[in-house]
Amino acid sequence: MASASPDLSHLEPADLESLRQALEDLRMEIRTFRPEKLPTPPRFEPPDWPALFERLRGYVGHLGMDERSLPDDDFGLDLQFLARLEPMLDFLQTHYWRVRVEGLEQIPLSAPCVFVANRSGLIPYDGLMLAHVLSGVGDAESRVRFLVSDSVANQPFLQGWLARVGAVRACRENAERLLDSGFSIITFPEGDGGASKSFRDRYTLVRFSRDAAVLTALERQVPLVPVGLVGAEETHPLLARVPPPQSLGGLPFLPVTPTFPLFGALGALPLPARWVIRFGQAWSSGELEVEGDDEVALMRVHAEIRERVQALVRAAVKTRGPAWR
Repeated sequence: MASASPDLSHLEPADLESLRQALEDLRMEIRTFRPEKLPTPPRFEPPDWPALFERLRGYVGHLGMDERSLPDDDFGLDLQFLARLEPMLDFLQTHYWRVRVEGLEQIPLSAPCVFVANRSGLIPYDGLMLAHVLSGVGDAESRVRFLVSDSVANQPFLQGWLARVGAVRACRENAERLLDSGFSIITFPEGDGGASKSFRDRYTLVRFSRDAAVLTALERQVPLVPVGLVGAEETHPLLARVPPPQSLGGLPFLPVTPTFPLFGALGALPLPARWVIRFGQAWSSGELEVEGDDEVALMRVHAEIRERVQALVRAAVKTRGPAWR
């Protein structure tokens, strides 16, 4: 049913003209109306993962640094921090890794010496535990320092923390300063080649490189003490190596172990394998018959040191028995 038309008879002619004009204006406005273009939704930009990783790495590298005490030397050693860490290191030595120490009585205590050991993994648990074992032998103020390669020393994830517990970047200048200051040194002449050994080759030492601490010891007539470590290889059994992303600058490879990266961050926890640390008899550089920078003689010295450390590793494997029992 059509609606009735409105009665406009009572309107004056002027009012009718005004109404007509208003309707005409409305009609024209409707005709010319053009809806504004809707705004374009913003494009989705993927996150800058390298930048985010660098921020996270910097944060982790400085984690806990606000509470640190003043360093006890130019290399960043923090004895107060080490004292707080002592119960955990004791637990790792006695209960978790059940470290068995052999030949400790052969260590010379009258002067600094250089401990030459086999490398046992990318994370330097070997140097930390060996330094902890030796801390009960000498004066705590002259704590044994362990050298780490550039690939480890330059990682912000580890850099600050390792310096606090006594790690020092491996180079000739640092070795000289440490020995001249009365510190003993732990060195790993296998370098990154020792850290990248597969699990099958874990007890076979690779060729020793020209080691800064060994060369300094030869110059300064400092005793050399061979050390065989067994067990650190099983804390992170290396199954494969993959190239690291560019954001992990300096890291030689990313390890693939039974727990990493399968279990994420939890896979970085070390496994409770049994350890043996076996010290050999110390000998002086005078016994090695090295004169000056004779390259052939230096190669022979490094080969002799490697053979002594390899023999200690074989003996330690026999005395330890199964790694997980």
